[in-house]
Amino acid sequence: MADADTRTEGLAADEAARAAERSAAARRRDPRPTLRELWERHAPAAAVAGNVLFMIAAGVARARGVSDGVVIGLFALAYVSGGALSLVEGLRTLLGQRRIDVDLLMVTAAVAAASIGEWFEGGILLFLFSLSNAMQHYALDRTRRAITDLMSARPREALRKDADGRLRTVPVEELVPGDVIVVRPGEMVPIDGVIVSGASYLEEASITGESMPVAKSEGDEVFGGTLNEHGVLEVRVTKLVEDTVIEKIIRMVEEARSEEAPTQRRIEQIEQYYAAGVIAMTVLAAVVPIALGADKSEAIYRAITLMVVASPCAVAMAVPAPVVAAIANGARSGVLFKGGVHLENMAEVTTIAFDKTGTLTEGRPRVTDVAPAAGFSRDEALALAAAVESRSEHPLAAAVLAAAREAGVPLRQAGEARAIPGKGIEAYVDGQPEAAWIGNRRLLGERTGQPPEDLLRVADALEQEGKTVMFVGRGATPVGVLAAVDALRPGVADMIAGLRRQGIQRVVMLTGDNRRVAEAIAAQAGIDEVHAELLPDEKAEIVARLREGGGPIAMVGDGVNDAPALARATVGVAMGAAGTDVALETADVVLMTNDFAKLNHAVALSRRTRSIVYQNLALALGVIVVLVLLVLTRGLVLAAGVVGHEGSTVLVVFNSLRLLLRQHRSASRPPQAAPAGS
Repeated sequence: MADADTRTEGLAADEAARAAERSAAARRRDPRPTLRELWERHAPAAAVAGNVLFMIAAGVARARGVSDGVVIGLFALAYVSGGALSLVEGLRTLLGQRRIDVDLLMVTAAVAAASIGEWFEGGILLFLFSLSNAMQHYALDRTRRAITDLMSARPREALRKDADGRLRTVPVEELVPGDVIVVRPGEMVPIDGVIVSGASYLEEASITGESMPVAKSEGDEVFGGTLNEHGVLEVRVTKLVEDTVIEKIIRMVEEARSEEAPTQRRIEQIEQYYAAGVIAMTVLAAVVPIALGADKSEAIYRAITLMVVASPCAVAMAVPAPVVAAIANGARSGVLFKGGVHLENMAEVTTIAFDKTGTLTEGRPRVTDVAPAAGFSRDEALALAAAVESRSEHPLAAAVLAAAREAGVPLRQAGEARAIPGKGIEAYVDGQPEAAWIGNRRLLGERTGQPPEDLLRVADALEQEGKTVMFVGRGATPVGVLAAVDALRPGVADMIAGLRRQGIQRVVMLTGDNRRVAEAIAAQAGIDEVHAELLPDEKAEIVARLREGGGPIAMVGDGVNDAPALARATVGVAMGAAGTDVALETADVVLMTNDFAKLNHAVALSRRTRSIVYQNLALALGVIVVLVLLVLTRGLVLAAGVVGHEGSTVLVVFNSLRLLLRQHRSASRPPQAAPAGS
């Protein structure tokens, strides 16, 4: 009875804890936009509308002979409508960052025009400037919509299956790990989880950028924001909504948008001195002609025009616009850049290093050969290897265990295992005093001193065939050798050829596997250089050496075992990271699936972004030079100067948005077999 009471109290406490978690999650999230968000979204358009309204009213009043006081009052309201946002932004930059920006220059020019009686010209300046800002805002909103498309993929409600079997619709924020939800055909999966019942095809484009549906069945992981196309699924929730993969993607992309590229930072550093120079030039352009006897109004008018056309508005947009557009393009294509700096660095990369297992190869090896040492049987060698590997999560361990199951070899009991980095693993099996082990040649040499020649000859022959060799033994006694094959992923050779066409000069493989196997894989893939039999820290050292001797380098790995090498590279790239929390946190660039076309897309996107940045800078600086010369030599009117200046800014933005049109498309694949139970 006491036991029953204890269990009841435990269940009650557990339910209370889950309820508390649901309540906290609900408080943390509110999907409705705030008034501030609504204002920020529509303020640029409101500024243009207010400016136009009061400018028309002032023009009508002047035409009908209304008093000058009323006309000036209406112009003043037009100035406030069209310039208030720019003035606030300019003052914030001046006071907070101690620098003068384009917004403050434009407002100053408009006020200066009004001071010499050119109210209409100043109003037109603010109208075109605010219109340009609004166009930029809504043009770049196309980029933001690439992110909000991800956000809109998140369902707000879920169909939860309660303990009594009843289905109840609840806000997705109330779900906690352990809840079971039902996802019907045509519905979006509301949260990350594991299928406990049912089978279907799921559209995972919002996560991986992959348009082909993926077969899923019992035991498979599913992600929030993906579409269930066919069968009814019961899914056990594994994460709170804020910890799901799609939420992490959204946060990463939002953070990446706010991180400046190195070129952008350099431009901003120059811009503050440039803006001060524009003001000084404007003052001189007004003061010197007046001192020489020129008409005061004409001199000030020309100086104001000079201030407008020399302002670096288009230059300021030349870098952030394409960087933000490229990051959004990547996010929609399953390529996550964690900031403009990584996008820019990727464009400079000339060497790419790849991890082998799980990156270039399938990562699902299968055992092909078991050769026992003298005095042992095949089953004895396989059984001992399987016992030790039962304590490991390495892909080779799974292959050994699968081979033991297929051979019908009973699994023996192994105690706590100890990994031997870069060499293998050991464990005590069946309570024997000597540790059993399985590993590479290094471990064989350490444990046996002088390995048997016949065993080494067998291993040499297997390695010549491109197979990975594992030696198994107990204490100082070798028991046998096993060989496994990890097939090269489809499309690797095409991917590497594509990288070379994009300017990658050297392709390197880094692996802990033996050299013969590595060279066999490299020959199939078309890789230039192989570094084999490496420990994790040795991989990092080689990456650092390649970076010092050959310039910017990208390291492509799984984001977990290759973390040191990823950190030492110019750009660390994690492949196949959908659902892998560590990979999302480790690398600079994350490819959400193992589709090699995404790596080519990442390199191509970074290089195209660099090209568009150069185009933008050339266009912006060229327009400034031409307009300044026209002001100084031909006396360009203010309205024409404003049109040229703002027009170049809009052209820069729309040139940048071309990056959104280049979407990633995976290579066609053969149809998948229907999942069991569909």
